[in-house]
Amino acid sequence: MNELQTMLSDTANRLFTDHLQKPVREAAEEGQWPQLLWQAVEENGFGHVLVSEARGGAGAGWSDAMVLLRACGTHAVPLPLAETIVAAWLLDQAGLDVPEGPLTFAQSDLQPDGDSVVCTVPLQAVPFAAQCKHVVAVSPHKDGVRIALFVDGKSSNEVTTIARDPVADLTYNAPAVSHGIAQLPADTVLQFGAVVRAAGIAGALQAVLLQAVQYAGDRVQFGRPISQFQAVQHQLAELASHAASVGVAVDAAARAIEANPRTAGFDIAVAKVRAADAAQIGASIAHQTHGAIGFTYEHGLHFWTRRLWSWAPEFGGAAHWAQRLGKEAIKGGGKELWTTIAAR
Repeated sequence: MNELQTMLSDTANRLFTDHLQKPVREAAEEGQWPQLLWQAVEENGFGHVLVSEARGGAGAGWSDAMVLLRACGTHAVPLPLAETIVAAWLLDQAGLDVPEGPLTFAQSDLQPDGDSVVCTVPLQAVPFAAQCKHVVAVSPHKDGVRIALFVDGKSSNEVTTIARDPVADLTYNAPAVSHGIAQLPADTVLQFGAVVRAAGIAGALQAVLLQAVQYAGDRVQFGRPISQFQAVQHQLAELASHAASVGVAVDAAARAIEANPRTAGFDIAVAKVRAADAAQIGASIAHQTHGAIGFTYEHGLHFWTRRLWSWAPEFGGAAHWAQRLGKEAIKGGGKELWTTIAAR
């Protein structure tokens, strides 16, 4: 890690360790907004890490932001920090000012309305919709994507995910408060939603690996720790390999976005395929190592495994992104596929 990434990592891990204990996660899952935690996150400027310095952000790159996105998974953060980072970046890409407070983003159908734009259909299944006053809506445009900032939407169909994060539909009767055009791919919401979920999975896998290793070293059966049994060692080694491979794929996707966000689709697809597959396998191994105790609400393992199960299909699961990779491989032919892979 470079100097900035080391600073971000140290700050985030210290902040989340100090402010995010089990009662805070439990209260958040009951619908209580963790104001003190969010205030600490905002004071450190985490949500604006990708925003240019000209608009009050840190001006960091995606490789730097990945430190924070992984920390969201490592610490099972019950906040829309990943959504805020992406939404703020989208506004900055469109040359728009970024408001304070938590943000989220969603796919939309934006239509011109005088000097502004309107959202003609409800935004569906928006993460943390009720907790975010401002929402960034994105729709395709001939020059990239149209990005618009809406405020005070009317929420409906409020539910929670497997991770017990809130989602809801949003309706807006008023025009956007600001809007602009960004040179980003037409499926921006899907791509950058997928990459932040992959980063979260990378962090969560590291967390469940550490918990599984700790438990296997402490748990004694037949007179010795279960970590000394070859079958358990094999399982833990498999979990470690999955966690490492997702981390590598996420780092490659971050470098590709930094090089050109319009052509990073291949690397993002690889990261999400790898992450979604590893999430299922990793959660299974972690629970097998812990025995049945990991499924109980009293044990903390479920905070991470439920997020793994929830994030794996969000913004396209493994099948969706594998199909996309397959189509690109067929379109380019065998020689082009080898060139594409070798270039990385």
